[in-house]
Amino acid sequence: MESRAIRKLPWLLALLFLSSVAAAQTIPPDITVAADGSGDFTTVQKAVQSIPNKNSQRIVLLIKDGVYKEKIRIDAPYVTLEGQSRTGTRIEFPQLAEDFTKNPDDIGRAVVNINGSDAVLQNLTIHNTAGQIGPHAFAIYGNADRTVITDADVLSEGADTLSLWYSKRGRYYHARCNFRGSVDFVCPRGWCYLTDCTFYEMKDTAAVWHDGHVNKDMKLVLRNCKFDGAAGWYLARHHQDAQFFFLNCTFSQSMIDRPPKRVIYPLSATAPTTQGDINRNKDYDKVNLWGERACFFNCHRDGGDYPWFADNLTGAPGSPKPDRITPAWTFANTWDPESSAGPKIRQLIAHDHKFSVVFTESVTVKGHPRLIFTDGSATSYVSGSGSATLLFVLPPDATAQPKSLDLTGGWIIGTQASATTRPAELSLP
Repeated sequence: MESRAIRKLPWLLALLFLSSVAAAQTIPPDITVAADGSGDFTTVQKAVQSIPNKNSQRIVLLIKDGVYKEKIRIDAPYVTLEGQSRTGTRIEFPQLAEDFTKNPDDIGRAVVNINGSDAVLQNLTIHNTAGQIGPHAFAIYGNADRTVITDADVLSEGADTLSLWYSKRGRYYHARCNFRGSVDFVCPRGWCYLTDCTFYEMKDTAAVWHDGHVNKDMKLVLRNCKFDGAAGWYLARHHQDAQFFFLNCTFSQSMIDRPPKRVIYPLSATAPTTQGDINRNKDYDKVNLWGERACFFNCHRDGGDYPWFADNLTGAPGSPKPDRITPAWTFANTWDPESSAGPKIRQLIAHDHKFSVVFTESVTVKGHPRLIFTDGSATSYVSGSGSATLLFVLPPDATAQPKSLDLTGGWIIGTQASATTRPAELSLP
């Protein structure tokens, strides 16, 4: 039977204060991969396979320095691949798309294949080592929502190096990355925001590509990015409806005078003559309804600017100011991967000798947090990691008031993918 003090808990919540020790910048890994056998697994794929497909909490894999010659398939959501160092942790495999078509396997067409939403890849190198300039050679292929890639080198010599293709509602964020490839080598479908990245085009073709035909608001935003490439490379193109924003970007002198535009077949300047090309163009007519949409602000080319990338944000929908074009704006305020704000406690409920702490979003628990009461007694954490509600056991015959939340060296963090770890805010408004 609940004590009188417990029944009064809803009236006491305004007095509750929950505190935590200062958190470090990164959380300890759940799984360690080391090629030399010093970790839990020697291959990344075996480590990833150990995570249930119905996983609901953030699982961090630390990949120690080494060269991992393998392909990887991430099926579970909320998985973080974190390298020990950006250049020292290398995942490499030679995989041409045409070879995969002829001899498919269960892993996928790319070196890293992402099927689980809320994946985070950081501080590592992923390289498709097929080595041929031109043919499709995916380094990363994704068919999931909210993919974050930071402080990484994503490399190929072929086309479609980074292909995140969840076209229905895919959202992707990349920061401080180095991309290399040929023919549309960064080619997202959906919403994508990139900042402080470098691009190197291996061939005299387009560096970036976008497909946003599913939703008129879909856009590819590139801020503070640097582009370079072989002689005759050009900036961007699209087949379906697309929307580009380039802000504070710089282009090398080898970029030719060709603005972003739709692909028309044949690729030469002549008009289509074969029925095949005529039919392809008619099919693309159906998904090109909103015209050319390429916006620029403060972009410059070594050796002189071309008129087509002069400032023109005033012509974009809503005439956004440059500082308004943030990740949150890019994703229509449905996701802000740069926000450091963690989940907040929304409600506390006492019931059946248990105590529920309800957060504003899903949280992941690392360690064994305890609720401390004013008389020095404590509750034990029972369950709830990977949900918005954490369950604690109440002490027998509890009469004291809750005082604080002791993380005892553990963590409570937001589960959703983001560019930074988001420790939960452990105090009531």
